[in-house]
Amino acid sequence: LAAKSLESVRADSGLRLLPTTTLETCPPLALLCVPGGLGVEAVLSDHAYLAFLRRMAAGARYVTSVCTGALALGAAGLLADRQATTHWLSRPLLPAFGAELVDKRVVVDGPLITGGGVTAGIDFALRVVAELHGTALAEAIQLAIEYNPDPPFSAGSPASAGPEVVADVEAAARQRMRRLAEQVDRAAAALSASAT
Repeated sequence: LAAKSLESVRADSGLRLLPTTTLETCPPLALLCVPGGLGVEAVLSDHAYLAFLRRMAAGARYVTSVCTGALALGAAGLLADRQATTHWLSRPLLPAFGAELVDKRVVVDGPLITGGGVTAGIDFALRVVAELHGTALAEAIQLAIEYNPDPPFSAGSPASAGPEVVADVEAAARQRMRRLAEQVDRAAAALSASAT
């Protein structure tokens, strides 16, 4: 876990995580994984963090993200002309970074692997294990964790949820999504300006 300092990092849930390295001292990584969540807004304009992502991605075998972590990859210029996904509410924002939006839970585009929101993280993790160590190990892990989804409702995506459920979720997230869209617009403009 890399952060600006070795001080604990507080997740939006209150959980505190201890970084093992800093952005400046992080050794080269075989796999770069960028998480998403509410904190992604802050990193979209964080030049040090975006430079770190670019530097680590240059030497990584795999560049990955789950949920809105894809937006951070985009702000770092790592999604241009690549297929990617993210949480369904944020998917319309990906093209601002030149990404080809794919409406799937996990998208593999060469060394780039992106996952959708929250529970898609399990699908994402199993795909990453398969890429790194083969399908047999990924299948063994899937069985060991008894990952055999059987949701009680058919509302796990906008396509399967009723229109009222989708409208309620969109309404509840409207203000946050407006702020995120503004951050993405600024980050995309900064990325475009740096390319010229």
